[in-house]
Amino acid sequence: MKLSCLQENLKRGLAVVSHAVAGKSTLPVLSNILIASDDGRLKLAATNLEIGITCWIGAKIEEEGAVAVPAKLLSDVVGSLPNDRIDLTLDGRTQTLNLKCARFESNIKGTESGEFPAIPTVDNRTPTAVFPPTLLRETIQQVAFAASTEETRPVLQGVQLRLRDNRAIFAAADGFRLAQRIVELPEPVAQPQDLIIPARALNELARILNDDESQVEMIVTHSGGQVLFHTSTVDLVSRLIDGKYPDVDRVIPQQYQTRAVLDTQELTKAVKLASYFTVAPSNSVRLHMEPGGDLGPGRMTISANAVDVGDNKGQVDAMIEGEGGQIALNVKFLSDAIAAIPTPQLALETQSPQHPAVFKPVGADGYIHIVMPMTVR
Repeated sequence: MKLSCLQENLKRGLAVVSHAVAGKSTLPVLSNILIASDDGRLKLAATNLEIGITCWIGAKIEEEGAVAVPAKLLSDVVGSLPNDRIDLTLDGRTQTLNLKCARFESNIKGTESGEFPAIPTVDNRTPTAVFPPTLLRETIQQVAFAASTEETRPVLQGVQLRLRDNRAIFAAADGFRLAQRIVELPEPVAQPQDLIIPARALNELARILNDDESQVEMIVTHSGGQVLFHTSTVDLVSRLIDGKYPDVDRVIPQQYQTRAVLDTQELTKAVKLASYFTVAPSNSVRLHMEPGGDLGPGRMTISANAVDVGDNKGQVDAMIEGEGGQIALNVKFLSDAIAAIPTPQLALETQSPQHPAVFKPVGADGYIHIVMPMTVR
């Protein structure tokens, strides 16, 4: 193998695939990155057998070839080189990769590419669904964080994806909160499908997606055990989680007693201030909603009280529909819910202190976030 590429492009490509490198594994080859010539481009690939990421960058290929080299060493070396052309040459006999850049030269001992695990590719298969990249990344950022981190509940560590006609429904829950986003697809799906994709894999996908891409193709492998997200420069493949996801539709309230419309930024500031006065294990804040009248608008009071810390109370204007009400919520879950709302205003809907709180963006359909209430004496 003999090729050349720009240092900044190689550095960026290594950053894309490096998150898929196995931290600790009984297979030493999983701590490597595969470097290979591929149809006039340089291919970089890494996998931990849970997810695999492949990235292609522009390169001048003189001789074809491939080798697996230690990921950390390669990334450290390339990251320390000047922003110039890098020449890479592989000694096929010793599997040593030579790098030359400006006045620097390095030799890295590698492993034969045949020992590197095969990562599924597109292979001209028809996409299961197609997503605009910006929309897909926004959806993942609004939903995936609500998935559980507890290994005892593997199904809830994933994001449920339901494909129906020209709609994709993403949902994640951890038993304390639920996030759901419904998006319109540019093309209808051939048949309905229900998948559970690891939240970690989707978070990695959101990290590496490029807005310059025209579309993201999603392909479910023939075995049904893996899903592949494909663009012209990046692939991410992940195992699917086997199991039955809870019926999230049953959790979503269909009515409310009180609806408050608030300024998202103002509420964010008030909740952040209240968070300084919360303590474990509850970390709770109270939200008290009062309808307005002829003399002024309604308001929401956000309060927190910790015996050993102190107390705080703040108020923000609100348009209140229905009767007044109050609810206590975990401050982190509350902050996460507000942060997931992209619109200048949000709506908070409640039925009673014992029912879930429902957050929705104002002026944008398709997203809903539910937080279970806390019992505060």
